[in-house]
Amino acid sequence: MARWTTVPPPFRLPLLGAGIVALVWGMWLGLGRMAAAPITAPLALGDHGPLMVGGFLGTVIALERAVASGRTAAYLGPLFCAFGVVLLLSGRRHEGAIALLAGSLVVLIVLVQVLRQAPALHHGVLAASGVAWAGGNLLLAAGRPVFDALPFWLVFLVGTIAAERLELTRLLPRSRASRVMFVTAGAAFFAGAVATLGWRDAGMRAMGVGELALCAWLFRYDVARRTVRQRGSVRYIGAALLAGYFWLGLGGVLGLAFGNPIAGPRYDALTHTVLVGFVFSMIFGHALVILPAVVRVRVEYRPRFYFHVGLLHASVAVRVLADLIGSGALRRAGGWGNAIALLVFIGSTALAAQRVSSKTPAKA
Repeated sequence: MARWTTVPPPFRLPLLGAGIVALVWGMWLGLGRMAAAPITAPLALGDHGPLMVGGFLGTVIALERAVASGRTAAYLGPLFCAFGVVLLLSGRRHEGAIALLAGSLVVLIVLVQVLRQAPALHHGVLAASGVAWAGGNLLLAAGRPVFDALPFWLVFLVGTIAAERLELTRLLPRSRASRVMFVTAGAAFFAGAVATLGWRDAGMRAMGVGELALCAWLFRYDVARRTVRQRGSVRYIGAALLAGYFWLGLGGVLGLAFGNPIAGPRYDALTHTVLVGFVFSMIFGHALVILPAVVRVRVEYRPRFYFHVGLLHASVAVRVLADLIGSGALRRAGGWGNAIALLVFIGSTALAAQRVSSKTPAKA
């Protein structure tokens, strides 16, 4: 029996749907935070971060991990995250944070089991990223503000992506120096997040060093440097990845320059260079690979995909520039550009999706 049949794809769609709902409402709250959209419940503005990171990204990553594990129990991870979305949308923030924590703990257990069964550097990085996610969610569930949890969420997302890219380079010749560079960069990034609990600015600057080092490693060793020279979907994925690496590096520069602000334009620039410019560029590129594995649909590459990628990066540039020069109107324009790029991505991807035969098991 094919591995994916432990939980058939139709039953995964509601989990993915909950993540998309979290994305859409989280975007609207984000626009509300910059006074670019009307919000009838001002207290809900604080749910923007938990919905985007735990509700959308967490649900999708947890679902991907569950599919890859082939274990039915692993689906408790995305199920808890989806339940957290429902609780957050109903105004039960504390209970929602607890549900997100439960989901992240399930994912962490799955990642640790994988590491024990197949010890490898990329599996170790994934497990460490899972620890960071659970740590950030624990802070949120304990009543700490979102800006305290944010450094740990950054480690979770950047670490998860970096580990996936590291895995893809395992068949390429790599020197010992490249491995040392990767481990050192990741350790600085993780240690910096922990340090923010006691030394906010110093910790974020250490994270900035880690981000810059990871950016340099990805530009130097990632296969995207080769694939971007090819054609079709392979070139598109490579272009999306390389563009995202630029924002990761800029996030490191801003971390070194600003330290760890808790609000305002600097906070907006520091967080969204990484969370939008880097993370969502990775999603745009990886969607062609992830969706066939997770929900059994094949996404046919279309040249129009470059439009939402270009709009994403142009709008992030506008937003960051607005933050740096103090232009509220320009920042709102950038925020709307971010939201439109994400909606176009969803629509364009859905139009290009085709059902995959159930006779072929997914590869995750």
